[in-house]
Amino acid sequence: MKPGEVSLAHLGVLFLDELPEFQRAVLDSLRQPIETGQVDVARANAHVTFPARVQLVAAMNPCRCGHLGDPALACSRAPKCAIDYQAKISGPMLDRIDLHVEVDPVSAADLALPPPAEGSAEVAARVAQARARQTARFEQTGARTNAELDGEALETFATPDEAGRKLLMQAAEAMRLSARAYTRMLRVARTIADLAGMERVGRIHVAEALSYRRQAPRA
Repeated sequence: MKPGEVSLAHLGVLFLDELPEFQRAVLDSLRQPIETGQVDVARANAHVTFPARVQLVAAMNPCRCGHLGDPALACSRAPKCAIDYQAKISGPMLDRIDLHVEVDPVSAADLALPPPAEGSAEVAARVAQARARQTARFEQTGARTNAELDGEALETFATPDEAGRKLLMQAAEAMRLSARAYTRMLRVARTIADLAGMERVGRIHVAEALSYRRQAPRA
C-alpha cells in the first residue's frame, strides 16, 4: 500500500478544483482524514495508518454552466440547476469545511480599480503574527494551530466573551449547527481574533466566523 494524494499533502495544502465533479464516494472518503488528520487503510493482510493533516481548499462554480445570478447568461433551469449541482456534495462533507466564501465574477471595470489598501505582503505579515501567537499559546499542549484545538484546550483558549457566546448559541439554534460545526466555529472565531491581535474572542469575531457558513444558492 502506498500513500495517496491526501497523505502526500500532509502538513500542506490539498486543492480540489471543480469540487462537484469528483465522485461523491471519493469526496466522502476525505471526511475521516479531515476530522482526524490521518488515513486508516485496512486490507485482508495489513492495516496501515498514513498521516494526513492537510489544509483542504476547494473551488466550484455555483452551477454547471457557471452563470447563476446573471440573467443574460444563466441557463433556463436556474436556480434549480444550482441546487442540483451543489447537492452533489454531501452535507457531512460541507460540515467539515470551515469557510464558505462566494466570489463574484471579475469584470473589466474591476481590473481598472486601484489596488487594495492592504496588499499580500501586509496580509502575510498578519498571518505570521497570528501563527506566532498560536505557537506561544500552545507551547505546552502539543497543538500547532487553532484547527487542532479540542476538548479542554478548546474551552480554555476559544471560549468567547458573554456577548459572543450568546450570539453563537442563538446562531446554533437558528442555523441548526451540528456539534461539529459549533466546534469549528469556535476555532475559526479564535483564529479571527488572533488575526486582529485580540487576546479574547469577542462577539465580532463570532459574527464573522458565522458569516462563512454555507448559504442557500441564490436565485
